[in-house]
Amino acid sequence: MSFFAVLFALLAEQLKPLSSLNPIHQALTSWVRWVGRNFDAGADVHARVVWAVTVLAPAVLVGLLYVVIDRYSTILALLWDVAVLYLTLGFRQFSHNFTAIRDALEQGREDRAREQLAHWQHLDASDLPRTEVLRHVLEYSLLAAHRHVFGVFFWFVALSTVGLGPAGAVLYRMAEFASRYWSYKSQVTGAATHDRLMNLSLKLFSLLDHVPSRMTAFGFAVVGNFEDAVDAWRRHAVLWVRPNEGTILSAASGALGVRLGGQAAPSADGRDVSRTLSQGDGSDVIDAEGSTTGAPPELAHLRSVVGLIWRSVVLWMLLLALLSLANLIG
Repeated sequence: MSFFAVLFALLAEQLKPLSSLNPIHQALTSWVRWVGRNFDAGADVHARVVWAVTVLAPAVLVGLLYVVIDRYSTILALLWDVAVLYLTLGFRQFSHNFTAIRDALEQGREDRAREQLAHWQHLDASDLPRTEVLRHVLEYSLLAAHRHVFGVFFWFVALSTVGLGPAGAVLYRMAEFASRYWSYKSQVTGAATHDRLMNLSLKLFSLLDHVPSRMTAFGFAVVGNFEDAVDAWRRHAVLWVRPNEGTILSAASGALGVRLGGQAAPSADGRDVSRTLSQGDGSDVIDAEGSTTGAPPELAHLRSVVGLIWRSVVLWMLLLALLSLANLIG
C-alpha cells in the first residue's frame, strides 16, 4: 500500500500543487511559534521539551490516527496516507523557485535570476557571477529535492512498514521545518535565548537525516555516472561544513560531471557566513572548503539535474514496488 500512497500523492501534487502561502504552512509556523513561546525558557531541558512537542507530538498523533483508521478500513487508511504525503512530499513545494531562475537565465535576465535566488534563500546574490548563480541553484535544488522528496520517502517507508502509516513523513518534515524555523528566528531576532533550541533542532535533524542523505547519494550514483559519483563522494564529501549536505552534493557532482562546492554567498543581513556556520548557526547557505572536480556549471546542467532527480524517483519507486510485490506474494 505504501507504493500506491506515494504514487497517488506525487500525482496529486503535480496536478494540484500547494502554494507557498498555503494555510498548512502558516498553521505549522504558528504551531512552532506557539510551542516555543510557551515552553522555551532557555534551559537545555526546555529545548528538549519544545522539540518533542513540536516534532514528536504531531508525528505520534498522525501515526495513532492511522492505526485507528486502518482497523476499520484499508481504503480510508490509504486515503489518510495520501493526504498526509500530499502535504509533506513533493517537488512543487520548491520547484517554482527553480523554474523562475532557470527561465530568467534562459532569457538572459541575470539580474532577475539573482533577485529570485536572493528571495528563495534569503542571501545577497547581487554580486554573484553567472557561474556562481548556477552553482547555487544546482546545490539548493539538489538539497531541496532531498528534503522534500527523498528524505520524506525514506522515513515514510521506514515507519509504514511497522504499521505507523505516514508518521515517518511527518516526523522528518517537522524536524526539518523546526531546524529551519529556529535558525531563521535566531538570525532575524538575534535572540541568544534560542541558541540551545536551535542547536538541538539542528543536531536531531542531522541524526534523522544521516541515513536518508546517504540513500539519496546512492540513488544519484546509480542513475548517474556511478564510478565518478562514488569517487567524488569518497574524496570530496568532507569539503562541506555539514556532512549530510556534503554526501549528497559530492555524489551529485560526480553523477552529473559538474563542479560544486565553494564559498557560500553572503547572507542577506551581511553576517560572516563561514564563521556563523562553524558555530552551528544553521543558516540555509551552503559552505564548502573547496570545490569538486568537473565542468563549471552551465545552463544545460539545470536540465541535467532535473533528469537526475526524476530518474532517482523512478528508481526508488521501482524498488518500493518490488518490495510491495514481494510482501504480497510472501
